[in-house]
Amino acid sequence: MELGEMDRVRPVIERFAGEMFADLPRRDQRGKGELYVRGLLTDGKRKSMVPMAARLGVDHQQLQQFVTSSTWDYTQVRRRLAGWAAAFLDPVALVVDDTGFPKDGPASPGVARMYSGTLGKVGNCQIGVSVHAVTDWASAAVDWRLFLPRSWDDTALPDPQDSAAARARRARAGIPDAARHQEKWRLALDMIDELAGWGLPSRPVVADAGYGDAAAFRQGLTDRNIPYVLAVKPTATAYPADAAPVTVAYAGNGRPPASTYPDPPRDLKTLVTAAGRSAGRYVTWRHGTHKTPANPTAGMRSRFLALRVRPAGRNLTRNPDRGLPACWLLAEWPPGQPEPTDYWLSTLPEGTPPRHLVRLAKIRWRIEHDYRELKDGLGLDHFEGRTFTGWHHHVTLVSIAQAVCTQLRLDPKAPAPA
Repeated sequence: MELGEMDRVRPVIERFAGEMFADLPRRDQRGKGELYVRGLLTDGKRKSMVPMAARLGVDHQQLQQFVTSSTWDYTQVRRRLAGWAAAFLDPVALVVDDTGFPKDGPASPGVARMYSGTLGKVGNCQIGVSVHAVTDWASAAVDWRLFLPRSWDDTALPDPQDSAAARARRARAGIPDAARHQEKWRLALDMIDELAGWGLPSRPVVADAGYGDAAAFRQGLTDRNIPYVLAVKPTATAYPADAAPVTVAYAGNGRPPASTYPDPPRDLKTLVTAAGRSAGRYVTWRHGTHKTPANPTAGMRSRFLALRVRPAGRNLTRNPDRGLPACWLLAEWPPGQPEPTDYWLSTLPEGTPPRHLVRLAKIRWRIEHDYRELKDGLGLDHFEGRTFTGWHHHVTLVSIAQAVCTQLRLDPKAPAPA
């Protein structure tokens, strides 16, 4: 926002920042937190330290020290942000996603050559995993983890020289000993547990196939009694809902045979195409902004099939009769397409209306908006520091700035809720 507009809304920003940074032990830390957020919100192409400081009229070392080396606890700030999101947004889901931070050199914590959706290819980048509290009209990034590749984990490298080099990189970046290489879905479960510990109400979890295809992630959510709507690839396998395990007659020798399904599972595409497009129904999940004479309400509408299936997997928890639990298989089969285009598995209750399934499956569009606002408008990927803590400080402060924007859009004069 421009300086004149900043002067008008600055009291709202100060109240909001005061609430978010209330747990910071020192007054100067709370003041610099508000200053940094104000710098992120002020117009300017780059939101790194030097240009932000110039726009704010302060020495950039004030910002640099606060973000890179100050000892304030970013988890406490995120806890307050999550509490604000629960009260202000009343989210209908938690969306898990990740995004890339392209980098030029090798020194930034967690940087490596990896596939990044941001780049659309393999490149030199960091990957941040995030959890967003989401509703149809707004969303907020409430927790973050920095993904550490194996090359940044000395305990995961068998070669002594590689291990020593990783230890040196970790020391330079200030990476704590507890932060190790973990799959992204494990980082997501860690954040979901953290949010529950902060008192955030349980909500269905939504994620793309990068998470939905991990059966262990789906099982982890089930073990926590958290329902989900997760995208999966059509090659995932399942049994029809009416399939039941059978027990082969015991011959009297060795261990009695366990109950098994007599037929092999089928891939999701086969199950859906066998049901046929006529089994689908048209669903409008939301209304956009691009109205046309043919679509005056800008309704987003397509054909969906909702089937009950039993996903297959060796390590999935089974029912007492050795049967696999049933869940929803949702597939989108747009008009004019020869086959379905997208698939989801969901553990929402059996009586859930298809429209609600579709609404949650499609609500990930909010995260595309989040990342666009966080990066293009608020400088999420402009951080040039080289410390683990600095990265977490920066993404936390950017998330606070995004929350300020959300509150100002709804009510520019509203104080931050306690």
